[in-house]
Amino acid sequence: MTVIHKTAQDWRVTPNLVDYEKTCATFDWAAAPNLCAEMGPGLCNIAYAAVDRHAHGPTASRTALRFVSESDGDTGLSVRGLSYGELGLLARKFTDVLRSLDVHKGDRVFTLLGRCPELYVAILGALRNGSVVSPLFSAFGPEPVATRLSIGEADVLITTKAQYRKKIAGIRDQLPSLRHVFVIDDHDDDSGAQTMGFWPRMDAAGDDAPIEPTTADDPALLHFTSGTTGTPKGALHVHGAVTMHYVTGRYALDLHEDDVYWCTADPGWVTGMSYGVIAPLLHGVTSIVDEGDFDAERWYRILESQGVTVWYTAPTAIRMLIKAGAELAAGSRFPRLRFVASVGEPLNAEAVWWGKRVLGLPIHDNWWQTETGGIMIANTPAFDIKPGSMGRPLPGVHATIVHRRDDGAVEVIDTPGVEGELALKPGWPSMFRGYLHQEERYRKTFADGLYLTGDMAKRDDDGRFWFVGRADDVIKSAGHLIGPFEVENALTDHPAVAEAAVIGVPDPTVGEVVKAFVTLKDGYQPDDALQRDLMAHARKRLGAAVAPKTIAFADSLPHTRSGKIMRRLLKARELGLPEGDTSTIETTGSASATAVTR
Repeated sequence: MTVIHKTAQDWRVTPNLVDYEKTCATFDWAAAPNLCAEMGPGLCNIAYAAVDRHAHGPTASRTALRFVSESDGDTGLSVRGLSYGELGLLARKFTDVLRSLDVHKGDRVFTLLGRCPELYVAILGALRNGSVVSPLFSAFGPEPVATRLSIGEADVLITTKAQYRKKIAGIRDQLPSLRHVFVIDDHDDDSGAQTMGFWPRMDAAGDDAPIEPTTADDPALLHFTSGTTGTPKGALHVHGAVTMHYVTGRYALDLHEDDVYWCTADPGWVTGMSYGVIAPLLHGVTSIVDEGDFDAERWYRILESQGVTVWYTAPTAIRMLIKAGAELAAGSRFPRLRFVASVGEPLNAEAVWWGKRVLGLPIHDNWWQTETGGIMIANTPAFDIKPGSMGRPLPGVHATIVHRRDDGAVEVIDTPGVEGELALKPGWPSMFRGYLHQEERYRKTFADGLYLTGDMAKRDDDGRFWFVGRADDVIKSAGHLIGPFEVENALTDHPAVAEAAVIGVPDPTVGEVVKAFVTLKDGYQPDDALQRDLMAHARKRLGAAVAPKTIAFADSLPHTRSGKIMRRLLKARELGLPEGDTSTIETTGSASATAVTR
């Protein structure tokens, strides 16, 4: 296996995590920095650590958030910044607004906004207030928005006029808990009883609202994650998660005080909240906020013109950049960029190498979940990289591979290379504390003192973990356990393939056979010759027992809004089964009828 070896010459700055073994051996969560010490004994609040402690003194004038949008200027970008002092002032004012409306600790504040300044102000002001914040992705349709507002028993919603008219107005009477709706683009505050203007209320608010004396165990965040069936699950996180956000921002993302950092994830998802809002503010860095949708050419302009040093993005975005061609990237220079990381789904080896060839830096994959609240396993700057691996557990994280028994207990698998379910020993600060209104479902995620992730993985001799697939995605064929990512990885290594998704199709002889759906890069035609070439490529790379028996071309593949390919939706459509929760789908392309079977 080819390994990307790291030396000190590869470092633009000395990484925060250099001696992995020593740091892991001596690490203690209780000894982690207490960012809220000045709040008083036993107190903890995410917004205090992120903004209040920076809002006065030398850090106050530093840019906290730099908003970027399209413009006719020299770079084609419009840039406006908010300093830590300004952000702190606005957050205090929104805290005062909430209290003036009798919204207090424990009440639930939802946002339905794009990446605009008001989103960050509302999040931080509500956290200061002790309210529970639940960000919703602005591209959700009316039904998923209504479902989440209802399950979460929202007290407050901050949105826009258009979003309110399209998604809320018609169902307002079905949301009895929803007391107040702010619209950020109503500057007259004359909307009547249904909504109120965000900025008129802010302009009238006081600027010295004290922070709510919350503790580490008080609820802070409510993130929704879709199950394969049934309604979305609302995962509850607490203020004490701030320690995890700080430590992982230091070790996994290698944040230093003078960094210009860009997390492309939307705050409507857990990555965008944990590492697009909280972690960079904790470290006092300047964050880039792109207010537009994905555009490869603009993204390269942002990296270059804004001097981004640390970039955290997603495999889907990387694959889209790959599809756009290396020539586009060649027109830009990124002299300050020193670290690139990815999360959301496994990053295939070719994408890691693409980063090294095109950006001059390999892309570092990492793994975590909505439920974990923070990065668990990662490739960090000082690590040698085995492309395709998600890395090693971070200090303070204890991961293992287990097998679930029929009686509900688990057996730990000590043998390297053997596939099983990835499990974690509880104790990290950002571990979710429950599924809202679903206590039994929460309890079922634990067994024998371990949190069971539902992800299948394996560990190699060096302690690196490799993603295999979701527990219900693994394909059983003729006694073989076939991980879909392994097959997809081989297919995306073919120069014609942009994306691939693999499912198991029932077979009366071998149980299941592998079927692959692929989308093509520009310039390639979906014809019989290419299908045969892909089949031969897969058989050569994987062997006949693992390679797909059928390959179908698709115009697009279904993704969640956070970028994950929805294999279970492909399978449901292929087999005519119920599709389950489809509220997070971004694209819903179906495979063409043209396929080749071997």
